[in-house]
Amino acid sequence: MRRLSLMIGLAILFASLRFIASNPHGENFKTSCDDCHNTEGWSVNPDSISFDHDTTRFVLAGEHQRVNCRSCHVSLIFAGTSSDCFDCHTDIHQNTTGTDCGRCHSPESWLVADIIGLHNKTRFPLMGAHTVAACQDCHPSGSDLLFEPLGINCSDCHLDDYNSTTSPNHAAAGYSTQCTDCHFYNGYSWKEFSSHDQLYFPIYSGEHNGVWNDCADCHTNASDYTIFSCTTCHEHNMGDMNDEHTGVQGYVYESIACYGCHPNGSGEGSFNHNSTGFSLTGAHSTATCVDCHKNGTGNTSSDCFSCHEPDFNNSVNPDHRVLNIPNTCQDCHTTQPGWAPATFSIHNQYYELKGAHASQASQCNTCHNGNYNNTPNTCAGCHINDYNQTTSPSHQQAQFSTECITCHTEVAWQPATFDHDGAYFPIYSGKHLGEWNNCADCHTNPSDYKIFSCINCHEHNQADTDDEHQGIGGYLYQSEACKACHPTGDATGGFNHNNTAFPLTGAHTGADCISCHSAGYSGTTTVCSDCHTVDYQQAANPSHTALSLPNTCASCHTTEAGWSPAAFPVHNNYYVLNGAHAIIANNCSGCHNGNYNTTPNTCAGCHISNYNQTTNPSHQQAQFPTECTICHTENSWLPSTFNHDAQYFPIYSGEHRGEWNTCADCHANPSNYAVFSCFGCHEQGDMDDEHNGISGYSYNNQACLSCHPNGNSMQRMRSGVKFNSRR
Repeated sequence: MRRLSLMIGLAILFASLRFIASNPHGENFKTSCDDCHNTEGWSVNPDSISFDHDTTRFVLAGEHQRVNCRSCHVSLIFAGTSSDCFDCHTDIHQNTTGTDCGRCHSPESWLVADIIGLHNKTRFPLMGAHTVAACQDCHPSGSDLLFEPLGINCSDCHLDDYNSTTSPNHAAAGYSTQCTDCHFYNGYSWKEFSSHDQLYFPIYSGEHNGVWNDCADCHTNASDYTIFSCTTCHEHNMGDMNDEHTGVQGYVYESIACYGCHPNGSGEGSFNHNSTGFSLTGAHSTATCVDCHKNGTGNTSSDCFSCHEPDFNNSVNPDHRVLNIPNTCQDCHTTQPGWAPATFSIHNQYYELKGAHASQASQCNTCHNGNYNNTPNTCAGCHINDYNQTTSPSHQQAQFSTECITCHTEVAWQPATFDHDGAYFPIYSGKHLGEWNNCADCHTNPSDYKIFSCINCHEHNQADTDDEHQGIGGYLYQSEACKACHPTGDATGGFNHNNTAFPLTGAHTGADCISCHSAGYSGTTTVCSDCHTVDYQQAANPSHTALSLPNTCASCHTTEAGWSPAAFPVHNNYYVLNGAHAIIANNCSGCHNGNYNTTPNTCAGCHISNYNQTTNPSHQQAQFPTECTICHTENSWLPSTFNHDAQYFPIYSGEHRGEWNTCADCHANPSNYAVFSCFGCHEQGDMDDEHNGISGYSYNNQACLSCHPNGNSMQRMRSGVKFNSRR
């Protein structure tokens, strides 16, 4: 029994294993067969199965509940069935919307219930006209089912609209291609200019909301939308408008003026320029608005120069740019027309106004005469008439300086500050104080105030004055001399030239004071050449300028008249004096004979007569050189330094020394010292005997010199023969 039971169990086990091994749904399929099948067969009745598909990873919903199992499970091995939509459903969008069908579709239907809501989850939410547009309007394709990603800039879709728009022509006007810059994103019409109210003028709010139909209602020039018209739109006739604006400052019947005063389009609370930071006064009160607000009323500058730069640049009287006048117009001008009246608070930067000039600073025309470019800034430039018309003294005749401040202040002409005492002579102090009434008392020549008279003023007759000045060096009965000795006008302590650094000696003692003090007495130079330059330049014997002699006169001259006697310590700079020349250095005439320009500097130039008169020997007949230094020194003519021994024959040395007295002892022909004679001393008989047996011997002067060139009679070998020579 036990054995039978074991066999039955094994049979069941084998049967089960066989069943498992042949399960068509796969080895890992655990669901009981009777959940789907019954004993009547393997066919599945959807109405009778107990299998709950929701227990799997794919819950059946919508249309999935009604499809046949084999529609999704093409294989009996259910575990391999994909749960992705595109594995069962053909992607008609060709992956242009992604692989998650559930983003747009539901298991109930392929129809999309909330396209706008879905689109709003993208980077381009649908608003305005975009909410009613067909998908294919923006996403065109052959099947209308492809939704390729698009650009989200307006021009990506609407560039054709932009280019084809003519009212206004967007492309020609250079408008932005970002439509939302002008149009409402949530609008339904291109005519809606979203920023018009904020940027320009309220047409979607305020009193103009709803009273226009098209841009052209106000913008009558389709080619330029910066131009607008208020008068055409409102049908306001000029007569009524003028009446309504009676007394309104700055009013003009012009659209830009309308906008200037009614920027909000409201008839109430119109613009009052005086309530701004720029009240209208003077010429501004009559100017039209557009004169200043050419670019609209927003952010118009209140700086003068921003409007009046052309006036500044074109100004010619004066030329503001040339003078570097600041461009802050209000510093000088008011708002009155014509830029006048004007002030010039910076006048001192160009010409400082002081004294009387400052008191008439506001009377510009007095000095400028309407010309602000060429007004002189020198005294004479303005006051030459005052100068010419002055008679006490006559400035013109006296040739006074035209630099008025030399004598006057800028406060008034009188009192003058001319410092007569300090500059010329004390008349407001000292002994001459109160002794005169008018300039003409001393200045008797009204045409030249440099001329003055002492003798007329003091009524000193010459005889008395001469007596009083007996023994006074340099005295002269002359006004200039009076002033020179009495510079303070005091009779005591008269001037003594010898107490100065320049005592008067020689020719200076007899010279008139004016000779040296022609330019006055103060600062007179003590340098010779400062007074004697003319003498130096005109010196002719010798010409000082030609020889470039120093102009230190005192080096050669004394103060004695006639420039002599004179020394010449720089003689060696021109010709060095040595020997006998140095001894007679002070005897200039000995060489120069009164002519210092053409004195020769060669020996013969001075000593040709010595040369010609010399007879021992006769230099002229012997045709000796005229260059004396060849034979002589500068100490004396004798002894001569003629080198007879080395050049010709030893007579100052050797056996002939002391054997002759004069040149004629040997040179018997005084006309030709090339000729010489030995026979004057040596007789032929004696010589023949002494030269007996001497080959080539001849009683001939040239033969003597040839054999005895040194004048020596000692033994010498000639042709192998020895001989004894004696004198």
